[in-house]
Amino acid sequence: MLDAKHSASYINGMNKLPTHKRVQILSMLCEGSSMRSISRVCDVSINTVAKLLEDAGKVCMAFHDEKVVNVKAKRVQMDEIWSFTYAKQKNVAAAKAAPEGAGDTWTWTGIDAESKLILQWYVGPRDGETAKYFVDGMASRLANRVQLTSDGLKAYLEAVEGAFGADVDYAQLVKLYGAAPESARGRYSPAECTGIIKTPIEGKPDEKHISTSYVERQNLTMRMSMRRFTRLTNGFSKKLESHIYAISLYFVFYNWMRIHKTLKVTPAMAAGLTTKLMSMEDLCDLMDASAPKPGRPKTYKKKVSEAM
Repeated sequence: MLDAKHSASYINGMNKLPTHKRVQILSMLCEGSSMRSISRVCDVSINTVAKLLEDAGKVCMAFHDEKVVNVKAKRVQMDEIWSFTYAKQKNVAAAKAAPEGAGDTWTWTGIDAESKLILQWYVGPRDGETAKYFVDGMASRLANRVQLTSDGLKAYLEAVEGAFGADVDYAQLVKLYGAAPESARGRYSPAECTGIIKTPIEGKPDEKHISTSYVERQNLTMRMSMRRFTRLTNGFSKKLESHIYAISLYFVFYNWMRIHKTLKVTPAMAAGLTTKLMSMEDLCDLMDASAPKPGRPKTYKKKVSEAM
């Protein structure tokens, strides 16, 4: 059992949590547990969980930026997944003390269709400026020309043109929906897909590979693996920063630590970025290495009394 003293020490930056306890907390964050349930199971304060998530999130963002580079992909798919922070957009105006970033929160993701590697992710609104940041970042991580597929969001057109120019085979896939079947109707029943439209935009994309299936399947994995994306719960993000930290941690876990069922290796291994399976202990080591070193205690010379 972890006593309150150790929990408080970690919050104050002394990092007294043992490695096995940090591994347990981080693993539960990546497997869909809420922060309060982790607090109860691991016998730590919720502030300790939040502080550990922040530290891990910052390290994971730097790790992703450093390691996911010069990726040799063939087919890349892009999509956006919706969630909300603090309150749904329609309720923000009436919410009390709504923080900056409250409301609709979109997570943009780009995935390599072969290795299932998440190449790039970005959190922001569903607009042209965010699309530009997202696509520019993804283009900088690729080592070669790729076939690129997105949904029909118009913001992608200018973003892809600015990031790739003519050096891409780009197409959009638009799905057509009808009413949900009577037998499947409910509060969140999806509409029935009645058809698709494949539209080549740039280059010569192979029509049989114009698809967003893998990135949409990844969206489902995100909803199942992070409590913040689960519908009809109170586990949604209360702060935008915490939302970003959780996503940052999850994608390092997904790319480098989680064995993909069909690939039999991690996406990072399948993409040729590493030959080793990363563990949560390795992440804890990275966090320890990046933590600020404690400064030397100040010493003071005693003043000699004038009376002496």
